[in-house]
Amino acid sequence: MILITGGNGQLGTELRLLLEEQGVADVIATDSHDLDVTEEKEVLAFVQEKRPSVIYHCAAYTAVDKAEEDRKLDEAVNVTGTRNVALAAKAVDAILVYIGTDYVFDGKKKNGEYQVDDPTNPLNEYGRTKLLGEQAVQEIMDNYYIIRTSWVFGAYGHNFVFTMKNLAKTRDTLTVVNDQFGRPTWTRTLAEFMVYVIQQKAPYGIYHLSNDNSCSWYEFAKAILKDQPVEVLPVTSEEYPQKAKRPQYSVMDLSKAKALGFKIPTWQEALTKMLEKL
Repeated sequence: MILITGGNGQLGTELRLLLEEQGVADVIATDSHDLDVTEEKEVLAFVQEKRPSVIYHCAAYTAVDKAEEDRKLDEAVNVTGTRNVALAAKAVDAILVYIGTDYVFDGKKKNGEYQVDDPTNPLNEYGRTKLLGEQAVQEIMDNYYIIRTSWVFGAYGHNFVFTMKNLAKTRDTLTVVNDQFGRPTWTRTLAEFMVYVIQQKAPYGIYHLSNDNSCSWYEFAKAILKDQPVEVLPVTSEEYPQKAKRPQYSVMDLSKAKALGFKIPTWQEALTKMLEKL
C-alpha cells in the first residue's frame, strides 16, 4: 500500500494520477480533512491501520510570503507534521519520500551549482521550516529519500505558470524579476522521479531534482507568455520587494539523480508538454 499526504495538492495530484496510469491500485491519497499531519496520535493511528510500505509526504505549507507572518502554522505543518509522519513511517517500517526545497540555500554560492551536501542557510521562514523537516526525517529514519526541488509548476493547483497566464489576460505589460536564478520543475518530472527511486531501490539519502537548464524568473515568464500579446519587462528584486527574501541563485546540481539513469527533460521541454496538455 502507498500513502500520499497532500494528495489534492499540485504535486500530490500529479503523483496520484501517475500511479493510476502505471496500474498501481493500492494507493491512499489524503488531504488535511482526511489526515491532519500536525496531530501526532491521529497520524500514528492512521498509518498503523493502513500499514503503507511507502509514504510520499507531499503535504506542506508552501505560501512563502505568508509564512513570514503565519509562522505558527508554517512550523506546525512543515516541522511538526513532517516529524509526525516520519515517526509513523518508522513505526510500520515504511519508506518515506520527503519533498524539500532549494530555499534551504542562501543563494550566495560563488561558483557552480548547489551540491546535495553543500552547507544550508535559509533566508526565509519557509526555507527554515523545510530544512527542519529534512533534519527531523534524518534524525528519525534510516530508509528515506529527501528530494529537494525548486520553482514547481504543473497542471494542478496554483503556480507561476497560471499566475502569469492569468495576469496576461488583463494587462498589456508585466514586470518580472531578472536577478533570481534557479531551475523550474514540472510536477510530472518530479512525480516520475519520486516513483523511480522506489522502483529502482536507489540508495537512501538526499537528491536534487528539477528540470534541466536554468533561468531567471523573467526568462521563465517570457517562455510561458511567448504566444501572448503582452510585454514582459525585467526588474530587479529591489524594484519588486516581497515579504520573504529569496535566494538570488539556487541552481541545484542534478548529477546524483542522473547517475541513477533517470532522464531529465529541460524545463523548456517540460513547459511545452505541460502547456500542450492544458
